Amino acid sequence: MPRRDTRPPRTAGLRDFLDYLRTSVAAKVVGAPEPHVRTALVPSGTNLLGLLNHLTHVERSLFLGEEVTDWQATFQAAPTDTVADVVARYRSSIEEANAVLDRCDDLDAPVPRPRSSRAAPSVRWALTHMVEETARHAGHADILRELIDGSTGR
Repeated sequence: MPRRDTRPPRTAGLRDFLDYLRTSVAAKVVGAPEPHVRTALVPSGTNLLGLLNHLTHVERSLFLGEEVTDWQATFQAAPTDTVADVVARYRSSIEEANAVLDRCDDLDAPVPRPRSSRAAPSVRWALTHMVEETARHAGHADILRELIDGSTGR
């Protein structure tokens, strides 16, 4: 079931490209059927809903300074979480992260994370890492969604 393919922005900065990837990966989860959305379809145990849950934690850690003690656990959504819950939490985290980024005008300055005692990386490093992390997991999500219901495209 092909979807309309949205091309990445050509004249954008890191933030614009990250927003494009964020939208793409969330679109992979929206409309995915239960229980397939949380079913591991590969030997590693990776599942579609877990990928988005993980990206939510990465956004919150990197841009908001929230501590994650067990990264592996972030790859599983809670059994009570619906697709809508996980997507809404991801989008809310993006809004909060973007509010932090809106205050950044120097890519070499540290991310002004509101809740962290840890040293923050530079804005440039954080954006580059989040682009890489989101793109990698968007690729995983592409494959998982196609295995679930044949849906393809960005």
